[in-house]
Amino acid sequence: MANVQYYDVILKPVITEKSMNAMGEKKYTFLVHPDANKTMIKEAVEKMFEGTKVASVNTMNIDGKKKRRGMVVGKTAKTKKAIVQLTEDSKDIEIFAGL
Repeated sequence: MANVQYYDVILKPVITEKSMNAMGEKKYTFLVHPDANKTMIKEAVEKMFEGTKVASVNTMNIDGKKKRRGMVVGKTAKTKKAIVQLTEDSKDIEIFAGL
């Protein structure tokens, strides 16, 4: 496994209607590094966002979609998505404020 630091774990937040509705329950969705495990994701969220405490992390691997361009068939890159549940006394994540 590659040497993945905490700042390399979280790639970007997922902004969808479903993920925005889950933020009311303090669940935040991120695209993460494919080699990251649940403990690495928990550590990265707590270090990157001050005052947050992670209760649980759910991860899912998403296979690439098949795409065609004329006769050529290929696949998009595989990704990994993480849903992070914060504790009740935890502070909210500020990057989602105002969305």
